[in-house]
Amino acid sequence: MTSIQDQHIKLAHGNGGRFMRELIDNLFAHHLHNPLLDTNTDAAILPLNQDIMVTTDGFTVKPLEFPGGNIGSLAVHGTVNDLCVSGAIPKYLTLNAFIEEGLEISKLDRIIASLATAAKEANVVVVAGDTKILERGEGGGLYLATTGIGIREKKLGMEQISASDVILVSGPIGDHGTAVMLAREQFGMRGDLQSDSANVLPLAQALWQIPGLKFMRDPTRGGLASVLHEICHVTGLTAKLFETQVPINDPVRSVCEMLGYDPYYLACEGRIVAIVAAEQADMALTTLQKFPAGQKAAKIGVLSTGKPHLILETELGGERFLEQLEDEPLPRIC
Repeated sequence: MTSIQDQHIKLAHGNGGRFMRELIDNLFAHHLHNPLLDTNTDAAILPLNQDIMVTTDGFTVKPLEFPGGNIGSLAVHGTVNDLCVSGAIPKYLTLNAFIEEGLEISKLDRIIASLATAAKEANVVVVAGDTKILERGEGGGLYLATTGIGIREKKLGMEQISASDVILVSGPIGDHGTAVMLAREQFGMRGDLQSDSANVLPLAQALWQIPGLKFMRDPTRGGLASVLHEICHVTGLTAKLFETQVPINDPVRSVCEMLGYDPYYLACEGRIVAIVAAEQADMALTTLQKFPAGQKAAKIGVLSTGKPHLILETELGGERFLEQLEDEPLPRIC
């Protein structure tokens, strides 16, 4: 596959010379080649003539590889999902790779291969990119930065949200944050839980057909609670969650109970939080549950007039405030 003789990245791979060209041609272009990706030019021509949506993101997850994915697949999923929940069909990506000196080239190859596979599955192509080599000790092995470009198909926004709207989630929360934490083995714990990292476009496209769909968001950093806090802040409404209705997988619940984490703040990378008019909420739920990835979808709460608070109704019938996240419970989970 590659003529790169070294087994690890070195500073020469970023100096603009032969090693850099070999790295780009024989690894990045090898996996990501497509008619629009010309590594000999500094800009790509994109054949677009409709409403364009753009998003950008960075990825610093540790470890680079975890159950259910790696930083490469995560970069694709995280970027295309931002477009999907905004009402756009993802079309193109740009990719910037910040590679630390000493990273095993075989690991980099696996990661970029995984990135390419995820991009193909999402029907997007990488049309531009850049690499930078960091000195040893200046990075976490590999950081990725992406820009995603898509075509808007559905107009969504928080300004459409109103009291009595229903909150839905497309599947169990907290899987990604918990899987990454277990992969670090820093607590002496192991498990077979996998990240939920996935492309949510099929679910999003199905929900676009629901007349009462108001807003969608993927609950990444800060999890479900942070998404709902943002909604409360912008709309001035109260959000109430029902503890018995929020889907949480048993391994996530067990880890949170043992280590004192709150699953409502743990990251997901393949879930959708949707706000739907009450009269269409059942239709939206049925729509999600038709997909394998949405079989555990649930109606989990409602919005109402009042102060902009997030309230959890507990299993025992009591209530507690879910405050805004201040500390980072799990650093570098995406």
